[in-house]
Amino acid sequence: MTETAPYIELYVRSLLPDGAGQRQDAVIDQLDELERAGEISGYDVIVWGKQIAPESAGANTDEGRYILNRVAEFKQWALSNNVSLESFYGRTAVDSEASDASYDALVLPMMGLAEYDGDELTHVAPCTKGDTVHTITDRLESLEAGMPAPIDRNAVDVTLV
Repeated sequence: MTETAPYIELYVRSLLPDGAGQRQDAVIDQLDELERAGEISGYDVIVWGKQIAPESAGANTDEGRYILNRVAEFKQWALSNNVSLESFYGRTAVDSEASDASYDALVLPMMGLAEYDGDELTHVAPCTKGDTVHTITDRLESLEAGMPAPIDRNAVDVTLV
């Protein structure tokens, strides 16, 4: 556990299917409670779309670069922590409306959580370790209980003699 309360970034998709908005509201309510209790130092809610194509005009905007940089940071964290984000950040082919070409786009999850200790990314949810999916709710519940992230609970300290 860190010395200071973590800071949370919650990424939410706009234009949601029925019911998803209620799940987002429930997560935001839980973040409010965690902030009031001092379990987190604060949080931001960042709205993103359904997908972003790295070669598109949208990727060259400030918002597009921000999203692509954050996703790259999330993927680096996943590599460093031996977890997968692949089932949540997919790829899809998109046909261009301006030409006959198609291009790859990164599909963004309906919700994503990034946890920071200062400038250091310490957790991303949802993620998968082995066959186990670790959800945003799992992480918020562990924060509420003062526990480490579920993916860190099975870590064993080993001392070489």
